[in-house]
Amino acid sequence: MTQDLKRLKRIGWGVRTVFALGIAASLAGNVLHAADNVISQAISAWSPVALLLAVELISRIPARRGALSAVRLGATAVIAGIAAWVSYWHMVGVATRYGEADSSAYLLPFSVDGLIVVASISLVEIGGRIRTLTDAVPVAAATPAIADVTAPETPAAPVAAVDPVPVPAVKKLSAKRVTPRPASAEKVAKVAAKMPDAPVSQIAAKAGVSVSTARRHLATLRVTDASPSAPLPAETPALAAA
Repeated sequence: MTQDLKRLKRIGWGVRTVFALGIAASLAGNVLHAADNVISQAISAWSPVALLLAVELISRIPARRGALSAVRLGATAVIAGIAAWVSYWHMVGVATRYGEADSSAYLLPFSVDGLIVVASISLVEIGGRIRTLTDAVPVAAATPAIADVTAPETPAAPVAAVDPVPVPAVKKLSAKRVTPRPASAEKVAKVAAKMPDAPVSQIAAKAGVSVSTARRHLATLRVTDASPSAPLPAETPALAAA
């Protein structure tokens, strides 16, 4: 696809050269037939120059389909018609002045105008094909590959070995396992704290436990919380006898 694009561009420059040659021949005929003053020569030279500029514009600038594109092509066709008509009669007069026969003098301008028409149409066609190929070329193929210029990694300098700092051993402390008190013991302890002089039966009834359970918990409380000489709560004679 890239080769086709380059080939079309070369052909385009060749066609543009042919078109410029036809415009130059038409321009020379118009100037030679004009009166010998600058204003007349400029007026006669304008129509070929206008055709050259119009064809260059429509061949280089893409146009969308629609009314504007039709207007642009129509205006170019009108300019080409005016240039062909003016150039034809100017060249007929020049050919007759310089010794051409009547038939050749009237046919010679067709070769110049026909060359301009063919070259202009070819130039527009090649311009459209070049734009189509340019749009079809993927961006990755159109962009040259970028060389990997990443600098090589510099090897790190060797680091001297350092003796590890001794870390003092930390003595592992074993946590003493504490068995939580049962809920009944907490109840008995709370009631005994509120009623220190109450008998065991009353403490058991208040805590909602049996007398034996209350007695066991009270004995444990006496060993852990109270002093060794602290007496147990008094028991009723009936319970003591039991």
